[in-house]
Amino acid sequence: MSNRLTPLDTWFLRNETATCPMHVGSVMVFEAPDDEHDHARLVEHISERIAGFPRYRQRVREVPGGLADPVWIDDPAFDVTYHVRRSALPQPGSLEQLEELVARIMPRLLDRDRPLWEVYLVEGLADGRFAIITKTHQALVDGETALDIAHLIVDDSRHEPPADTDPAPDPGAARLVLDALVDTTLHPSRGVELARSAVSSAFAPGLRLARALTPAPAAGTPSPLHTTVGRARRWAAVRTDLADHRRIRAGIARGRAVEVVTVNDVVLAVLAGALRTWLLARGGSVRPDDRIRALVPVSVRADDGTSPDATVRTRLQACFVDLPIGEPSPAMRLHQVAFAMRQQLEGGEVAASSLTGVAGFASPTLHSLAARLSGALSRRPFGLVVANVPGPQRVRTADGASMIGTCPVLPLPPEHALAVGLTSYDGTITYGLHADRDAVPDLDVLAQAVHDAIDELEHATRGSRRR
Repeated sequence: MSNRLTPLDTWFLRNETATCPMHVGSVMVFEAPDDEHDHARLVEHISERIAGFPRYRQRVREVPGGLADPVWIDDPAFDVTYHVRRSALPQPGSLEQLEELVARIMPRLLDRDRPLWEVYLVEGLADGRFAIITKTHQALVDGETALDIAHLIVDDSRHEPPADTDPAPDPGAARLVLDALVDTTLHPSRGVELARSAVSSAFAPGLRLARALTPAPAAGTPSPLHTTVGRARRWAAVRTDLADHRRIRAGIARGRAVEVVTVNDVVLAVLAGALRTWLLARGGSVRPDDRIRALVPVSVRADDGTSPDATVRTRLQACFVDLPIGEPSPAMRLHQVAFAMRQQLEGGEVAASSLTGVAGFASPTLHSLAARLSGALSRRPFGLVVANVPGPQRVRTADGASMIGTCPVLPLPPEHALAVGLTSYDGTITYGLHADRDAVPDLDVLAQAVHDAIDELEHATRGSRRR
């Protein structure tokens, strides 16, 4: 029987549009290696790494008549060089130029007739450095059968290739129909889910009109972040020190038995302060009780901003936290966020499936799973997705080249103009701000506001500014 997509994977494919691509990206910057590192060598490296994961050589095949969810089939014309592409910046390439390139690459939909992933080698960065940009569809990464492609590129573990690497023949329409009927007989619930999905698709225009005419539940204060988005994007990477976040956490907790404060709480308080500054810089009014509800997928395994380089055994949990952008005191914002997060985690409101037995550079796969979780909860009211995933604190390499920085690119949910993905790595925390180009033309202001919010929190908790 064919390897069938799950209902959630199918939902990601069915609901993808030109203005709402459903792939997760990552940007990794590397030092110039001692020996030559070119496109051909990257192709060879990726070919070796995906050998143990057949999903990266499979494409989606629809079932005739829509009798069942689509299936994964081997792509007989798989060509790794189609997926591993080459680009360059005018030398010496700057970070701003790299950010603009990322913003132009990310909105492009992946080719549905081929395996759903792409990698770009970006040459021409200053000091001989290069970057790798990845795109992996949310329907592909499940944390078990397939890991995120960035996870595989920067990973010191070895994955055994399958015994038979020859592509299996296309099962054909008749076999797909037969398998669909057998699958429905053995699993009646899937048939019910498929029927529900079909009805929903048939009446989608009417449902959208009904939702437009019906007041939605409150998702925090109305803001420019909740709007119809277009196809163009902006992206900015804000590199900060992990030590600053730890000092803020220690400063707010020193001498006070109020609540446990985590690095993730500090991150959310920083974003609350940055969004407040950004909105005020736009000339808008911010009332004391204004809030923006954030969907925060968090790992319940680690809470100190670090990740051991051992096997990752973790579980993602979705929290809905109101960021207190109306609160003028940075210390009070942090206390409110920490209290709200503790309530969510102790209550265990929503949990995703576990990611177990994954070694190496697991941050990209965790970001993909976080994006899947936010997509599954997209009908819940929220104004912003914030996914902070702890990463390794020692330098990682890709085929001998040392990685000096990494940052995720989260997809924008429908009618959301901003998504924030973060990861800690080698003493840093990088905020990846992904925004609609027209709705957030001043993304550079928000990026600077992140630095200002960290300074503000340090001054409030330690009485001195960050150097």
